Amino acid sequence: MQAMVIEKYGKNVPLIQKEMPIPQIGDHDVLVEIHAASLNPIDFKIKEGKVKLLLNYKMPLILGNDFSGVVVKVGKQVNAYKPGDEVYGRPRKDRIGTLAEYIAVHEEDIALKPQNLNFEEAASIPLVGLTTYQAFYEILNLQKGQKILIHAGSGGVGTFAIQLAKLMGAYVATTASDRGYALVQSLGADRIINYRKENFEEILSGYDAVYDTIGGEVLEKSFQVLKPNGKIVSISGLPNARFGREANLGWLKTTLLSIVSHRITTLEKKNQAKYHFLFMKPSGLQLEQIKGYLEEGLIKPVIDKVYNFKDVGQAFQYLEGGSAKGKVIVKMK
Repeated sequence: MQAMVIEKYGKNVPLIQKEMPIPQIGDHDVLVEIHAASLNPIDFKIKEGKVKLLLNYKMPLILGNDFSGVVVKVGKQVNAYKPGDEVYGRPRKDRIGTLAEYIAVHEEDIALKPQNLNFEEAASIPLVGLTTYQAFYEILNLQKGQKILIHAGSGGVGTFAIQLAKLMGAYVATTASDRGYALVQSLGADRIINYRKENFEEILSGYDAVYDTIGGEVLEKSFQVLKPNGKIVSISGLPNARFGREANLGWLKTTLLSIVSHRITTLEKKNQAKYHFLFMKPSGLQLEQIKGYLEEGLIKPVIDKVYNFKDVGQAFQYLEGGSAKGKVIVKMK
């Protein structure tokens, strides 16, 4: 099969289209012919080796973290799926590789594709959908009437997050540029901060939660908008010791995380807040729930650009440029 791989870590390392063996499947796996995949910031973080402490892969590595496609083969113990089923999913972290013609994935990590979406639209959902679902339901326990700040509302994660937060009955503030204003407004954002002209930390206060997709200085300033005992979930900040313990990373890695996240821990205590770093878990069951939202029209996919497989390098450059409004998709078929 054709696949897009890297042969070493690095920012300027080229993506290589290479012939790779079709993966073998286990008893609880399905083999999926991929029709579309989406790109996510985790892809270039993996490519550049920025998450080696948490994920260190063997080379050559097929990149890509979510997909949609058609089942072509099932393992001996698989009863929920059959060849011909249209599915979407996010493979486990040790089994990534959606920028390829085929992928072997555990049956628990996929769900039937929403019937009202095409393959490109369906591929835009799994990673951002699962990440946001777990942030809002499992960590923030977001309630009707609560106030949440969602950073980068017009991005791939933000466009989904605004819709889910509104569906859950929350009051949503978000940051966006002039170019993204109309989009986030159309998705239901209640308060829009133009980050090029305004400082969100000077305008907002008394918020129950922050959903951080940027990290760095933006994350640090976000503590200022929270009420006492407010919560921040970040997918771009530094993992802390709490994450190391919950992920069973062992004493050494947990200690290292405690050291590198010391500034965040200090801000957490100073502002009487709770900080959580989220590393999303694959879940076919949650994708089924999200599928319901999509089929009922309660949440709609937002896609910026669709690239052909041979142009994956251009797709990466566009996503890394930071100007994408919604998701960037790679079409295999």
